[in-house]
Amino acid sequence: MHVHNPIDPLQKDLILPDDTVCYGMQAPSALADSELAIREALEHPIASASLREIAEAKLAKNKHAKAVIVISDNTRPVPYKGKGNILVPILSTLLEVGYEAEHLTVLIATGTHRPMTDEEIERVIDPWVFEHAIEVVNHDCKAEDQLTYLGKTSRGSEVKINSLYVDADLKILTGLVESHFMAGVSGGRKSVCPGLIGEHGTFLFHGADLMGHPDSRDLNLVGNPVHEESLTFAKMATVDFIVNVTLDHQFAITGVYAGDLQAAHLAAFEMVKGYARIPIKEEADIVITHAGFVGINHYQSAKAAFAAIGALKKDGYLISIANFTDKKDIIGSITYKTVLGILSLCGAEALIKVLHSKDWPFIPDQWQVQKWASTFEKIPLDHYYYFAPQLSGTAGAGLPGINVAALTESKDYSEVIQHTISLIKKREGNRALKILWLSDGPYAIPFVK
Repeated sequence: MHVHNPIDPLQKDLILPDDTVCYGMQAPSALADSELAIREALEHPIASASLREIAEAKLAKNKHAKAVIVISDNTRPVPYKGKGNILVPILSTLLEVGYEAEHLTVLIATGTHRPMTDEEIERVIDPWVFEHAIEVVNHDCKAEDQLTYLGKTSRGSEVKINSLYVDADLKILTGLVESHFMAGVSGGRKSVCPGLIGEHGTFLFHGADLMGHPDSRDLNLVGNPVHEESLTFAKMATVDFIVNVTLDHQFAITGVYAGDLQAAHLAAFEMVKGYARIPIKEEADIVITHAGFVGINHYQSAKAAFAAIGALKKDGYLISIANFTDKKDIIGSITYKTVLGILSLCGAEALIKVLHSKDWPFIPDQWQVQKWASTFEKIPLDHYYYFAPQLSGTAGAGLPGINVAALTESKDYSEVIQHTISLIKKREGNRALKILWLSDGPYAIPFVK
Protein backbone atom coordinates (compact mmCIF):
# COMPACT_ATOMS: atom_id res chain seq x y z
CA MET A 1 0.00 0.00 0.00
CA HIS A 2 1.41 3.39 -1.04
CA VAL A 3 0.70 6.50 1.07
CA HIS A 4 2.09 10.03 0.94
CA ASN A 5 5.38 10.50 2.79
CA PRO A 6 4.75 13.50 5.10
CA ILE A 7 8.26 13.55 6.57
CA ASP A 8 10.58 13.90 3.58
CA PRO A 9 9.09 15.01 0.25
CA LEU A 10 12.36 14.07 -1.47
CA GLN A 11 11.70 10.40 -0.73
CA LYS A 12 9.06 8.32 -2.47
CA ASP A 13 5.68 7.52 -0.98
CA LEU A 14 5.69 5.30 2.06
CA ILE A 15 4.98 1.62 1.44
CA LEU A 16 2.88 0.09 4.22
CA PRO A 17 1.47 -3.45 4.61
CA ASP A 18 -1.59 -3.94 2.42
CA ASP A 19 -3.81 -4.64 5.42
CA THR A 20 -2.98 -1.30 7.06
CA VAL A 21 -6.03 0.83 7.92
CA CYS A 22 -5.42 4.50 7.11
CA TYR A 23 -7.00 7.45 8.88
CA GLY A 24 -6.65 11.16 8.18
CA MET A 25 -8.38 14.50 8.46
CA GLN A 26 -10.69 15.96 5.87
CA ALA A 27 -9.32 19.48 6.12
CA PRO A 28 -11.01 22.34 4.24
CA SER A 29 -9.73 23.29 0.80
CA ALA A 30 -7.11 26.00 0.44
CA LEU A 31 -8.47 29.51 -0.12
CA ALA A 32 -8.69 30.46 -3.78
CA ASP A 33 -7.19 33.90 -3.09
CA SER A 34 -5.39 34.01 0.26
CA GLU A 35 -4.04 37.55 -0.36
CA LEU A 36 -7.57 38.87 -0.75
CA ALA A 37 -8.75 36.89 2.28
CA ILE A 38 -5.99 38.41 4.43
CA ARG A 39 -6.82 41.96 3.32
CA GLU A 40 -10.51 41.41 4.00
CA ALA A 41 -9.76 39.91 7.43
CA LEU A 42 -7.70 42.97 8.38
CA GLU A 43 -10.42 45.33 7.16
CA HIS A 44 -13.42 43.34 8.45
CA PRO A 45 -12.19 41.45 11.53
CA ILE A 46 -14.11 39.40 14.08
CA ALA A 47 -15.59 41.38 17.01
CA SER A 48 -13.11 44.21 16.51
CA ALA A 49 -12.44 47.47 14.72
CA SER A 50 -10.21 47.09 11.66
CA LEU A 51 -6.44 46.97 12.06
CA ARG A 52 -6.21 50.32 10.27
CA GLU A 53 -8.68 51.96 12.67
CA ILE A 54 -6.94 50.58 15.74
CA ALA A 55 -3.53 51.62 14.44
CA GLU A 56 -4.72 55.15 13.62
CA ALA A 57 -6.24 55.54 17.08
CA LYS A 58 -2.90 54.65 18.68
CA LEU A 59 -1.11 57.20 16.49
CA ALA A 60 -3.64 59.86 17.44
CA LYS A 61 -2.57 59.43 21.06
CA ASN A 62 1.15 59.23 20.27
CA LYS A 63 2.52 60.31 16.89
CA HIS A 64 5.62 58.17 17.57
CA ALA A 65 3.62 55.11 18.57
CA LYS A 66 5.50 51.82 18.69
CA ALA A 67 4.02 48.57 17.42
CA VAL A 68 5.09 45.00 18.14
CA ILE A 69 4.00 42.18 15.85
CA VAL A 70 4.48 38.81 17.53
CA ILE A 71 5.28 35.85 15.27
CA SER A 72 5.78 32.13 15.89
CA ASP A 73 9.19 30.49 15.75
CA ASN A 74 10.23 27.87 13.22
CA THR A 75 8.37 25.03 14.95
CA ARG A 76 5.18 26.27 13.25
CA PRO A 77 4.70 26.62 9.46
CA VAL A 78 3.00 30.01 9.69
CA PRO A 79 3.08 31.83 6.32
CA TYR A 80 5.41 34.76 6.99
CA LYS A 81 7.13 34.63 3.61
CA GLY A 82 6.18 34.66 -0.05
CA LYS A 83 2.87 35.06 -1.78
CA GLY A 84 -0.07 35.10 0.60
CA ASN A 85 1.97 35.67 3.75
CA ILE A 86 0.29 37.38 6.71
CA LEU A 87 3.24 39.46 7.96
CA VAL A 88 3.76 41.92 5.11
CA PRO A 89 0.08 43.05 4.91
CA ILE A 90 0.14 43.83 8.65
CA LEU A 91 3.39 45.78 8.47
CA SER A 92 2.47 47.60 5.26
CA THR A 93 -0.84 48.69 6.80
CA LEU A 94 1.02 50.20 9.74
CA LEU A 95 3.48 52.02 7.47
CA GLU A 96 0.59 53.32 5.34
CA VAL A 97 -1.17 54.92 8.31
CA GLY A 98 2.01 56.65 9.47
CA TYR A 99 4.07 54.35 11.67
CA GLU A 100 7.81 54.80 11.36
CA ALA A 101 9.77 51.69 10.39
CA GLU A 102 12.13 52.16 13.33
CA HIS A 103 9.14 51.96 15.66
CA LEU A 104 8.01 48.59 14.32
CA THR A 105 9.34 45.37 15.85
CA VAL A 106 8.74 41.79 14.77
CA LEU A 107 9.09 39.79 17.98
CA ILE A 108 9.63 36.02 17.75
CA ALA A 109 7.65 34.22 20.45
CA THR A 110 10.22 31.57 21.25
CA GLY A 111 8.76 30.77 24.67
CA THR A 112 11.28 28.48 26.33
CA HIS A 113 12.66 27.29 22.98
CA ARG A 114 16.14 28.35 21.92
CA PRO A 115 16.46 31.59 19.91
CA MET A 116 16.27 31.30 16.15
CA THR A 117 19.53 31.81 14.26
CA ASP A 118 19.94 34.55 11.63
CA GLU A 119 19.83 31.87 8.95
CA GLU A 120 16.57 30.44 10.32
CA ILE A 121 15.04 33.90 10.57
CA GLU A 122 15.86 34.72 6.96
CA ARG A 123 14.42 31.37 5.92
CA VAL A 124 10.97 32.04 7.39
CA ILE A 125 10.51 35.84 7.11
CA ASP A 126 9.81 37.64 3.85
CA PRO A 127 12.72 39.74 2.45
CA TRP A 128 10.33 42.72 2.34
CA VAL A 129 10.70 43.02 6.11
CA PHE A 130 14.48 43.39 5.93
CA GLU A 131 14.28 45.68 2.90
CA HIS A 132 12.18 48.07 5.00
CA ALA A 133 14.68 47.95 7.89
CA ILE A 134 12.15 46.52 10.34
CA GLU A 135 13.80 44.98 13.37
CA VAL A 136 13.34 41.27 14.09
CA VAL A 137 14.04 40.17 17.68
CA ASN A 138 14.05 36.83 19.53
CA HIS A 139 12.30 36.67 22.90
CA ASP A 140 14.57 35.40 25.68
CA CYS A 141 12.71 33.87 28.62
CA LYS A 142 15.85 33.85 30.78
CA ALA A 143 16.78 37.53 30.31
CA GLU A 144 15.23 39.00 33.45
CA ASP A 145 16.31 42.52 32.48
CA GLN A 146 14.17 42.23 29.33
CA LEU A 147 10.98 41.26 31.19
CA THR A 148 8.30 43.36 32.92
CA TYR A 149 6.50 42.09 36.00
CA LEU A 150 2.72 42.45 35.75
CA GLY A 151 1.61 40.61 38.89
CA LYS A 152 0.32 37.13 39.61
CA THR A 153 -2.63 35.12 38.32
CA SER A 154 -5.32 33.76 40.65
CA ARG A 155 -3.50 30.42 40.48
CA GLY A 156 -0.30 32.07 41.65
CA SER A 157 1.69 32.19 38.41
CA GLU A 158 4.29 34.94 38.17
CA VAL A 159 3.48 37.05 35.13
CA LYS A 160 6.64 38.49 33.58
CA ILE A 161 6.29 39.46 29.93
CA ASN A 162 8.77 40.63 27.30
CA SER A 163 9.28 44.37 27.89
CA LEU A 164 9.32 45.26 24.19
CA TYR A 165 5.80 43.90 24.02
CA VAL A 166 4.57 45.42 27.27
CA ASP A 167 5.90 48.88 26.38
CA ALA A 168 4.44 48.91 22.84
CA ASP A 169 1.48 51.13 22.03
CA LEU A 170 0.06 48.62 19.55
CA LYS A 171 0.25 44.89 20.23
CA ILE A 172 -0.53 42.38 17.49
CA LEU A 173 -0.36 38.59 17.72
CA THR A 174 -0.06 36.21 14.77
CA GLY A 175 0.00 32.44 14.56
CA LEU A 176 -1.40 29.12 13.47
CA VAL A 177 -4.40 27.37 15.01
CA GLU A 178 -4.06 23.59 15.09
CA SER A 179 -4.57 20.85 17.64
CA HIS A 180 -2.33 21.18 20.70
CA PHE A 181 -1.78 18.39 23.22
CA MET A 182 -1.79 20.63 26.31
CA ALA A 183 -3.65 23.82 25.47
CA GLY A 184 -6.41 22.37 23.26
CA VAL A 185 -5.29 24.32 20.20
CA SER A 186 -2.36 26.55 19.37
CA GLY A 187 -2.57 30.20 18.37
CA GLY A 188 -4.31 33.16 19.98
CA ARG A 189 -3.26 33.62 23.60
CA LYS A 190 -0.32 31.19 23.25
CA SER A 191 1.66 33.86 21.39
CA VAL A 192 1.93 35.63 24.76
CA CYS A 193 1.94 32.62 27.06
CA PRO A 194 4.21 30.74 26.77
CA GLY A 195 5.53 32.72 23.78
CA LEU A 196 6.67 35.87 25.60
CA ILE A 197 6.85 34.91 29.27
CA GLY A 198 9.76 34.53 31.67
CA GLU A 199 11.04 31.07 32.52
CA HIS A 200 9.68 31.25 36.07
CA GLY A 201 6.21 31.80 34.65
CA THR A 202 6.26 28.21 33.42
CA PHE A 203 6.68 26.75 36.91
CA LEU A 204 2.94 26.61 37.61
CA PHE A 205 1.67 27.04 34.03
CA HIS A 206 3.58 23.92 32.94
CA GLY A 207 3.73 22.31 36.37
CA ALA A 208 2.75 18.72 37.07
CA ASP A 209 -0.77 19.55 38.28
CA LEU A 210 -1.85 21.50 35.20
CA MET A 211 -0.07 19.11 32.82
CA GLY A 212 -1.67 16.12 34.48
CA HIS A 213 -5.18 17.60 34.56
CA PRO A 214 -7.60 15.46 32.50
CA ASP A 215 -8.89 18.54 30.64
CA SER A 216 -5.40 19.67 29.55
CA ARG A 217 -5.70 17.87 26.25
CA ASP A 218 -6.13 18.12 22.51
CA LEU A 219 -9.09 20.04 21.07
CA ASN A 220 -10.53 21.00 24.44
CA LEU A 221 -10.84 24.50 25.89
CA VAL A 222 -13.65 23.94 28.40
CA GLY A 223 -12.16 23.56 31.86
CA ASN A 224 -8.67 23.31 30.37
CA PRO A 225 -6.42 24.96 32.99
CA VAL A 226 -3.50 25.36 30.57
CA HIS A 227 -5.74 27.30 28.18
CA GLU A 228 -7.26 29.32 31.01
CA GLU A 229 -3.89 30.27 32.50
CA SER A 230 -2.50 31.17 29.08
CA LEU A 231 -5.50 33.41 28.40
CA THR A 232 -5.08 35.11 31.79
CA PHE A 233 -1.45 35.94 30.98
CA ALA A 234 -2.47 37.38 27.59
CA LYS A 235 -5.22 39.53 29.10
CA MET A 236 -2.85 40.91 31.73
CA ALA A 237 -0.34 41.79 29.00
CA THR A 238 -3.19 43.15 26.80
CA VAL A 239 -3.68 42.37 23.11
CA ASP A 240 -5.01 44.82 20.51
CA PHE A 241 -5.43 42.54 17.50
CA ILE A 242 -4.69 38.99 16.35
CA VAL A 243 -4.21 37.43 12.94
CA ASN A 244 -4.41 33.64 13.03
CA VAL A 245 -4.65 31.14 10.17
CA THR A 246 -5.53 27.51 9.60
CA LEU A 247 -3.59 25.48 7.02
CA ASP A 248 -3.99 22.38 4.87
CA HIS A 249 -1.48 19.54 4.42
CA GLN A 250 0.56 21.58 1.95
CA PHE A 251 0.62 24.54 4.41
CA ALA A 252 -1.73 26.56 2.20
CA ILE A 253 -4.13 28.86 4.05
CA THR A 254 -7.64 27.48 4.58
CA GLY A 255 -8.91 30.28 6.81
CA VAL A 256 -7.92 33.69 8.18
CA TYR A 257 -9.19 34.71 11.61
CA ALA A 258 -8.37 38.28 12.58
CA GLY A 259 -9.66 40.58 15.27
CA ASP A 260 -10.45 40.14 18.96
CA LEU A 261 -8.11 37.95 21.03
CA GLN A 262 -10.83 35.56 22.17
CA ALA A 263 -13.54 35.81 19.53
CA ALA A 264 -11.26 35.41 16.50
CA HIS A 265 -9.33 32.57 18.13
CA LEU A 266 -12.53 30.78 19.14
CA ALA A 267 -13.79 30.97 15.54
CA ALA A 268 -10.60 29.27 14.37
CA PHE A 269 -10.87 26.68 17.14
CA GLU A 270 -14.41 25.75 16.12
CA MET A 271 -13.23 25.26 12.55
CA VAL A 272 -10.31 23.03 13.56
CA LYS A 273 -12.35 21.03 16.05
CA GLY A 274 -14.76 20.17 13.28
CA TYR A 275 -12.22 18.17 11.30
CA ALA A 276 -9.22 17.37 13.54
CA ARG A 277 -11.01 14.70 15.60
CA ILE A 278 -10.90 11.43 13.66
CA PRO A 279 -13.38 8.67 14.51
CA ILE A 280 -11.81 5.21 14.18
CA LYS A 281 -13.48 1.82 14.20
CA GLU A 282 -11.25 0.21 16.84
CA GLU A 283 -7.89 0.53 18.55
CA ALA A 284 -4.96 -1.15 16.79
CA ASP A 285 -2.16 -3.49 17.83
CA ILE A 286 0.35 -1.37 15.88
CA VAL A 287 -0.06 2.34 15.24
CA ILE A 288 2.28 4.08 12.80
CA THR A 289 2.55 7.86 13.02
CA HIS A 290 4.92 10.72 12.22
CA ALA A 291 6.14 13.88 13.93
CA GLY A 292 5.08 16.26 11.16
CA PHE A 293 6.49 19.73 10.51
CA VAL A 294 6.64 20.51 14.21
CA GLY A 295 8.89 17.49 14.88
CA ILE A 296 12.19 19.26 14.35
CA ASN A 297 13.68 17.41 17.33
CA HIS A 298 12.86 14.72 19.89
CA TYR A 299 11.28 17.27 22.22
CA GLN A 300 8.70 18.27 19.63
CA SER A 301 8.00 14.69 18.51
CA ALA A 302 6.25 14.08 21.85
CA LYS A 303 3.17 15.62 20.25
CA ALA A 304 2.85 12.74 17.78
CA ALA A 305 3.15 10.07 20.47
CA PHE A 306 0.56 11.75 22.68
CA ALA A 307 -1.88 12.25 19.81
CA ALA A 308 -1.70 8.53 18.94
CA ILE A 309 -2.84 7.31 22.37
CA GLY A 310 -6.51 7.09 21.38
CA ALA A 311 -5.68 4.70 18.52
CA LEU A 312 -3.51 2.32 20.56
CA LYS A 313 -4.61 -0.89 22.21
CA LYS A 314 -3.49 -1.28 25.79
CA ASP A 315 0.07 -2.69 25.62
CA GLY A 316 0.07 -2.21 21.84
CA TYR A 317 2.98 -0.93 19.76
CA LEU A 318 3.69 2.56 18.47
CA ILE A 319 6.02 3.29 15.53
CA SER A 320 6.91 6.96 15.05
CA ILE A 321 9.02 8.36 12.22
CA ALA A 322 10.52 11.84 12.09
CA ASN A 323 13.07 14.06 10.41
CA PHE A 324 14.94 16.09 13.03
CA THR A 325 15.87 19.24 11.14
CA ASP A 326 17.07 21.23 14.16
CA LYS A 327 20.75 21.72 13.34
CA LYS A 328 21.64 22.94 16.84
CA ASP A 329 20.11 20.14 18.93
CA ILE A 330 18.19 17.13 17.62
CA ILE A 331 17.07 16.06 21.12
CA GLY A 332 16.27 19.12 23.25
CA SER A 333 17.60 21.11 26.18
CA ILE A 334 19.81 19.64 28.91
CA THR A 335 16.90 19.87 31.36
CA TYR A 336 14.66 17.97 28.94
CA LYS A 337 17.30 15.26 28.55
CA THR A 338 17.71 15.05 32.32
CA VAL A 339 14.03 14.42 33.07
CA LEU A 340 13.72 12.18 30.01
CA GLY A 341 16.50 10.05 31.47
CA ILE A 342 14.41 9.48 34.60
CA LEU A 343 11.49 8.33 32.44
CA SER A 344 13.73 5.96 30.48
CA LEU A 345 15.27 4.44 33.61
CA CYS A 346 12.30 4.36 35.99
CA GLY A 347 9.17 4.31 33.81
CA ALA A 348 6.04 6.46 33.59
CA GLU A 349 4.50 5.65 36.97
CA ALA A 350 7.65 6.51 38.91
CA LEU A 351 8.21 9.72 36.95
CA ILE A 352 4.66 10.98 37.52
CA LYS A 353 4.99 10.26 41.23
CA VAL A 354 8.27 12.18 41.39
CA LEU A 355 6.92 15.19 39.47
CA HIS A 356 3.99 15.50 41.89
CA SER A 357 6.21 15.24 44.96
CA LYS A 358 6.44 18.39 47.11
CA ASP A 359 10.19 17.78 47.29
CA TRP A 360 10.66 17.83 43.51
CA PRO A 361 12.27 21.07 42.24
CA PHE A 362 10.52 22.22 39.06
CA ILE A 363 12.76 21.75 36.04
CA PRO A 364 12.07 23.58 32.76
CA ASP A 365 10.88 21.25 29.98
CA GLN A 366 9.66 18.60 32.44
CA TRP A 367 6.17 19.16 31.02
CA GLN A 368 7.11 17.60 27.69
CA VAL A 369 8.44 14.50 29.45
CA GLN A 370 5.25 14.32 31.49
CA LYS A 371 3.31 14.15 28.23
CA TRP A 372 5.66 11.38 27.02
CA ALA A 373 4.78 9.55 30.22
CA SER A 374 1.09 9.58 29.25
CA THR A 375 1.97 7.41 26.25
CA PHE A 376 3.90 4.97 28.43
CA GLU A 377 1.00 4.64 30.82
CA LYS A 378 -0.77 2.85 27.96
CA ILE A 379 2.13 0.93 26.41
CA PRO A 380 5.45 -0.34 27.86
CA LEU A 381 8.59 1.63 27.10
CA ASP A 382 9.93 -1.12 24.84
CA HIS A 383 6.73 -1.11 22.77
CA TYR A 384 7.65 2.30 21.37
CA TYR A 385 9.82 2.21 18.23
CA TYR A 386 11.11 5.51 16.92
CA PHE A 387 13.14 6.47 13.88
CA ALA A 388 14.84 9.61 12.60
CA PRO A 389 17.86 9.37 10.29
CA GLN A 390 19.73 11.75 12.59
CA LEU A 391 19.61 9.27 15.50
CA SER A 392 22.10 6.78 14.10
CA GLY A 393 25.03 5.57 16.21
CA THR A 394 24.88 6.78 19.80
CA ALA A 395 22.72 9.83 19.05
CA GLY A 396 19.61 8.10 20.41
CA ALA A 397 21.19 6.82 23.61
CA GLY A 398 19.11 7.35 26.74
CA LEU A 399 15.83 8.00 24.94
CA PRO A 400 12.72 6.02 25.95
CA GLY A 401 11.77 3.20 23.61
CA ILE A 402 13.72 1.44 20.88
CA ASN A 403 15.79 3.44 18.41
CA VAL A 404 15.34 1.73 15.05
CA ALA A 405 18.21 3.75 13.56
CA ALA A 406 20.52 1.68 15.78
CA LEU A 407 19.06 -1.57 14.40
CA THR A 408 19.29 -0.92 10.67
CA GLU A 409 21.53 1.04 8.34
CA SER A 410 18.63 1.92 6.06
CA LYS A 411 17.54 5.56 5.85
CA ASP A 412 14.47 4.73 3.78
CA TYR A 413 11.33 5.27 5.84
CA SER A 414 9.39 2.47 4.13
CA GLU A 415 12.17 -0.05 4.75
CA VAL A 416 12.46 1.09 8.36
CA ILE A 417 8.72 0.68 8.97
CA GLN A 418 8.65 -2.77 7.35
CA HIS A 419 11.70 -3.83 9.38
CA THR A 420 10.08 -2.62 12.60
CA ILE A 421 6.80 -4.39 11.89
CA SER A 422 8.76 -7.61 11.29
CA LEU A 423 10.45 -7.21 14.69
CA ILE A 424 7.10 -6.67 16.39
CA LYS A 425 5.47 -9.64 14.67
CA LYS A 426 8.37 -11.83 15.73
CA ARG A 427 7.91 -10.66 19.33
CA GLU A 428 4.21 -11.51 19.09
CA GLY A 429 4.77 -15.00 17.68
CA ASN A 430 3.68 -13.92 14.16
CA ARG A 431 0.05 -13.68 15.21
CA ALA A 432 -2.30 -11.49 13.18
CA LEU A 433 -1.97 -7.85 14.21
CA LYS A 434 -4.19 -4.90 13.31
CA ILE A 435 -2.09 -2.06 11.87
CA LEU A 436 -3.22 1.56 11.67
CA TRP A 437 -1.58 4.55 9.93
CA LEU A 438 -2.24 8.11 11.19
CA SER A 439 -1.53 10.21 8.11
CA ASP A 440 -1.72 13.53 9.98
CA GLY A 441 0.64 12.60 12.82
CA PRO A 442 0.37 15.10 15.71
CA TYR A 443 -2.31 17.23 14.06
CA ALA A 444 -5.28 14.87 14.26
CA ILE A 445 -6.77 13.17 17.29
CA PRO A 446 -8.16 9.64 16.81
CA PHE A 447 -10.92 8.27 19.02
CA VAL A 448 -13.07 5.16 18.95
CA LYS A 449 -16.54 6.34 17.99
